[in-house]
Amino acid sequence: MISAVDIEPSGAERDLVAQVSDIFSEKGLLSGARNFEYRPEQQQMAVAVAKALHQGDHLVVEAGTGVGKSLAYLVPAILYAVAHKKKAVISTHTINLQEQLTEKDLPMLEKALPEPFKYTMLKGRSNYLCVRRLEKAMQQAESLFTSPESEELKRIFEWSKQTGDGSLSDFEILPDPKVWQQVCSERGLCSPKLCGHKSDYALDNRICFFQRARSRILASDVVVVNHTLFFTLLSGVEEQMDEGILFKNDFVIFDEAHTVETVAAQHIGLNLSNGQIRYALNRLWNPKTKKGLLAVLRRGRAMQLVSDLMDEAVQFFDAVEEACQEMVESGWDKKPIPGGSQFGGAQRARTWGVVRIRRADLVPDNITLPIQRLREELSELIKVTDDKETGQELLEFNRRLGALRDGVAQFLSQSLEEHVYWVDRSGKTSQIITLNAAPVDVAAYLRRRLFETRSSVIMTSATLGTRAPKPAPTVGEEPALPDRGTKQRGGGNQANPLGYFTSRVGASREPALQVGSPFDYRTQMKICVAGKMPEPTAPGYRDSLIQWIEHFTTLTGGKAFVLFTNTRLMQEIAARMDRFFSKLGVSCFVQGTGTPRSLMLEKFKTEQDSVLFGTDSFWQGVDVPGEALTNVILTRLPFAVPDHPLIEARIEQIESRGGNAFSEFSLPEAVLRFRQGVGRLIRTKTDHGIVVVLDNRILTKRYGRVFIDALPECPFEIV
Repeated sequence: MISAVDIEPSGAERDLVAQVSDIFSEKGLLSGARNFEYRPEQQQMAVAVAKALHQGDHLVVEAGTGVGKSLAYLVPAILYAVAHKKKAVISTHTINLQEQLTEKDLPMLEKALPEPFKYTMLKGRSNYLCVRRLEKAMQQAESLFTSPESEELKRIFEWSKQTGDGSLSDFEILPDPKVWQQVCSERGLCSPKLCGHKSDYALDNRICFFQRARSRILASDVVVVNHTLFFTLLSGVEEQMDEGILFKNDFVIFDEAHTVETVAAQHIGLNLSNGQIRYALNRLWNPKTKKGLLAVLRRGRAMQLVSDLMDEAVQFFDAVEEACQEMVESGWDKKPIPGGSQFGGAQRARTWGVVRIRRADLVPDNITLPIQRLREELSELIKVTDDKETGQELLEFNRRLGALRDGVAQFLSQSLEEHVYWVDRSGKTSQIITLNAAPVDVAAYLRRRLFETRSSVIMTSATLGTRAPKPAPTVGEEPALPDRGTKQRGGGNQANPLGYFTSRVGASREPALQVGSPFDYRTQMKICVAGKMPEPTAPGYRDSLIQWIEHFTTLTGGKAFVLFTNTRLMQEIAARMDRFFSKLGVSCFVQGTGTPRSLMLEKFKTEQDSVLFGTDSFWQGVDVPGEALTNVILTRLPFAVPDHPLIEARIEQIESRGGNAFSEFSLPEAVLRFRQGVGRLIRTKTDHGIVVVLDNRILTKRYGRVFIDALPECPFEIV
């Protein structure tokens, strides 16, 4: 990294930085808190965050496992937000971290910090009941709902009298989505003007639950949100907002920031399915049940237009599916179907899951005109409807239909620049057909919407760099300052291990800091590499894989994660090793065999001597401290197969400008995933164990050194 110049801090900054530094010191304010222990790495990160906030600067921080990064950003964020009347928006990827922040960390700080502050969790508005819409639905139940749905509406009504916050999380059994959509808060239908006061007919004369939550959010100093909702909300905020990103006068901290690029790409682009269209139209009019909003109005022409549009939509998506099938069959020899293997021609019809669309006008457009005709009819109904609330519902439907029409038109014309287009087929019976478009590179968007604003943006995670951090500062040593990144492509610059991540999220010019872990990996962990291992395509590869897994799981008596990059291979190896694990006396849990991921993980933790076979989602975000996990086996270096259109397009983009896609994209992506997999082992200061790498390319290939440099400093053995 390039060293930053240490600018003499101003008085106000010195006060904030000194206060934060003192709070995290050995005898500071937090020292009396339960389970607190002084960690210089945590203090270093907290001071860096405090400096960035005061200077109105941005910051990217990799904070190793065990640093306690949530407190390291929460304390300076709270103090700065309260002192400057700003709002701290904390965005996480997982529900687990959201709950940790709102149920553990923030309540503890509320008691410990000298400054009083308010905090709340921000949920999507559709999570909340709108009492005004519920009352209206009760009045129109006969026209809107079938008999079972009417009973469900009554259950929601009874629940509304007892609920505390009026959100879905307060249900023991979640309501029917079709009924809930008629009574939840929605844009255009639930506003401060309509619902923000006690109306004459609102249930028990109460203020709408969402408007009450909105008031709490506006009054809070700290708002906790997830990445998905953050980028959904960001897409609806004007780009030229003078101060703030989501709220006026706010700043944003992204935890679990390694997922930001993926989540942002999903929500910046286009996602439109046959199910979405059918669901939206059925709320207007369901030809089978004869229910819907148009049944209330008794408008036959509008009902017929809805029925016609449904028929056209079925034909449209059938045509899309057929066109994709033809593309798959015609390009079978050149582009194998993702996840497929040796299927015969007659069986190929049900094998494709994702197909990239490289040309405009994939199928004839038979759907946007019927959508527009329905919109025009609804516009006429709005003019003649006496019921203001029903008119408001129709207006919102018209807006949504307009968005659906524009989405179909954009997909067919491929009018979104620098986007990649694809169709995917999903669902238990592969009946959900979805049109997708996403930007090949989200860096420009994130730079414009986040890093070129006047609000500070902090990004942090345990794994952002392509190289292990330098040793942590000793007690009394001056901590390293954030380095201002240099604009670069790819992740091969060893001078800046965070360069790959910052380039992907538009933060190449922003200060970056790696904070090491407080764990002593030299005594807690050992790396074992299989010195002789056949290539995956070579005869005997599977036998060797089984041999090594047997050897190392016997060595630790189970207690192992076995991480794969290929689901089919994982399931084959698990089946062949079933008898071995039975003889060894350990349970073997295999991802994708019917048991929910969370339940499988809980069973693994409970049964101390078990083995878990996992793929993608078990390489990161899984926390198993203690004796239950003392062995992590990585079956292969985790290079991603470019079988998804977005990955394929990113590789093409690099190559089109003369770059090296392997060194600039595939290698750094694999190294980050590798570090995440290794990071599953040591979660506390008392954990210990081995990480096994069953891929000797780490020894035989020139790029293997990059993976070795990504490992923590610990014993390394070639077996």
